[in-house]
Amino acid sequence: MIKGSNVSLAALSEDTGSVTVSLGWSSPNGDGDADVSVLLLDADGKVRSNADFFFYNNPAADNGSVQLLGQTPTSNGNEDRIQLDLTALPSDVDRVVVAASRHQRAGFGQLENLRITLTDAGGERLVGFSISETGVESAFVFGEIYRRNDEWKFRAVGQGYETGLAGLATDYGIEIDDDDEEDMEAAAQQGLQDVSGEAPASAAVPVPSPAASVADIPVAMVSVAEDPVAEDPVVEVAVVAVPVVVPAQGGPVPAAPARRLRTARKKVTLPKAPRKSLAENDSWRTARLFPGSSLKNDREREVRATSILLSVMAHVPEFGRRLTAGFGAPSGYIETFTEVTLPNGDNPRRPDGIIRIERAGRLWTALVETKTNGNPLKAQQVQDYMDIAARRGYEAVITLSNDVALEGSPLVDVKVDGRRKHKVALWHLSWAEVTHQAQMLLRHEGVRNEIRAWMLQELLQYLQHENSGCHGFQNMGPAWVPVRNGIDQETLCPGDQRAVLVVESWERLIRQVCLRLGGELGEKVMPVQRAKRGTDPQSRRTELAERFCEDGRLHAEIRIDGVAGALAITADLRLGKLRTSIDIVAPDHVYPLSRVKRLLKQLVEAPADLHVQALLDGQGAGPRGTLEKLRPEPGDLVPRNAGGQISGFRLSLSKSVGSTRGNAESGFIRSVDDAVDRFYSSVIVHLESRAGRRPSEVASA
Repeated sequence: MIKGSNVSLAALSEDTGSVTVSLGWSSPNGDGDADVSVLLLDADGKVRSNADFFFYNNPAADNGSVQLLGQTPTSNGNEDRIQLDLTALPSDVDRVVVAASRHQRAGFGQLENLRITLTDAGGERLVGFSISETGVESAFVFGEIYRRNDEWKFRAVGQGYETGLAGLATDYGIEIDDDDEEDMEAAAQQGLQDVSGEAPASAAVPVPSPAASVADIPVAMVSVAEDPVAEDPVVEVAVVAVPVVVPAQGGPVPAAPARRLRTARKKVTLPKAPRKSLAENDSWRTARLFPGSSLKNDREREVRATSILLSVMAHVPEFGRRLTAGFGAPSGYIETFTEVTLPNGDNPRRPDGIIRIERAGRLWTALVETKTNGNPLKAQQVQDYMDIAARRGYEAVITLSNDVALEGSPLVDVKVDGRRKHKVALWHLSWAEVTHQAQMLLRHEGVRNEIRAWMLQELLQYLQHENSGCHGFQNMGPAWVPVRNGIDQETLCPGDQRAVLVVESWERLIRQVCLRLGGELGEKVMPVQRAKRGTDPQSRRTELAERFCEDGRLHAEIRIDGVAGALAITADLRLGKLRTSIDIVAPDHVYPLSRVKRLLKQLVEAPADLHVQALLDGQGAGPRGTLEKLRPEPGDLVPRNAGGQISGFRLSLSKSVGSTRGNAESGFIRSVDDAVDRFYSSVIVHLESRAGRRPSEVASA
């Protein structure tokens, strides 16, 4: 069908007393989703009451005329189904509007293949309509079923709303209360019960008069959301502040005010301020779902880490989807297994884990091989799993370790038999990336309920435990010490293959820095690769290694969303110095001295040893100095040459670099982490171009 067209259902099938409406979409990155809703309208185009609005907080009608059946995966995305019993609809319902909305008013332009289909009671498809013109609209009316001359017709609508579900519902007469944090906090302060079932001490709990019936007592609205994780449904309590009025003896009971609906589906993140501990002293340790202190060897660490991770992936769907989407896995029902024995000739193999995802009746399967505590992956072991996966028709093998994979530099070499028709993909996942995805969901984006948030928090606690062995990239490799000695003794020559290995380790370290910083800030942080177009990764690293042999410097840049300019990191191994810097643009149409004073005003809380250099238009570097000297004399940064115009400034901090390759306090990796954190929190966060937060503030949130 085309937009605006209509058709009689009776002309398409004799079995249209009950129809199934399916709304579908797909997401390029696997993260997009939407929620369906249904409105019953009278002849005036308005709902008769708020009860005629069916959505995730009100999924079914008492008479069975409307039932939201939930979401199922399809071959090209997701599909949400609605069961409509047209024979059960009241006679004063003239129209049924079918719509969908996105969380936090994300635009439908981020989704693809938007469509609506109707099938009759026998499962026969009747009509279909695809929506192609989408953009910033966060809610859409897909279609409507309406009465004409005692028969039901369907109209393809395709109308979008930038105001989201609340705006759409309001247009049809629904009274909405936006469910924001202030509302919930205010409700708690009014003495309403929290999810623990205990009223606040300061709350006055009303007691109904004996003359009042149970029906007169206002209660919290409780919605039971189907959770595929739990055996019992998860109860989500949405509290509505309805005052209790106790009538006088024998007096009438006043009517309660009309209830307004809350449409926002809140997601749970870590609280900004942690609750005060009830422990008597700091020696009391909080009980953990995943304890790590009892682990004794690497084998125990691998088994424990694999089981914990796979279990949380299956029980926190948002988290599981984040990890599997990057491996080409479909979006669907996920189930995970550990220590499964698979036949392999005379030597059966036991991969550390198996991931299976069901979508539209088809299975996607991946074998998982895990290493912890910096242990390397074994090529033969991975090769065996690739062969087993190929023979059994599985789709992927996933390796998981502290190492970080690089394009063009595989962690293990495996041979693929080209004669096999079934291809198996080999993917790698770093523990640092697992931590990053958990941080993003838990601290910034949120998950569906408190139980999932608690499980993610426990996973994060375990990964960060000193005994878990899941701390990410922590070793610069066996070539690090010989190369550093070669630099100190001036014996390192261009063409030394060990220099290429150090450059690869440096790139892995920078990628891990981006993951860690991005997880703390809630921003996208990516390394900047400057190379000629068409240059393959290995040729680029070889060229960098040649330069490294000549000047003894490792250089990298990272881009942080919201920051005007790249953060540069330079490790000068000859001088034993680590330098972090950023170039910023000076404001236009301002006198040179005013430009300097404006910058110094932004950097009022920056460290005194911050180095500031003026960048001159067309002339390169200009005057320089430390903040300690420039604060009383800002004019020292103004060029003496009248023709020199300040186009920008270069801000930099330097520190001594650690010498060891491991994770000791003086280690090189720790030095890089500390330098980046210090520069961001003490310099970048104060610049006008950045409205972010310090990593320390995020970590403590």
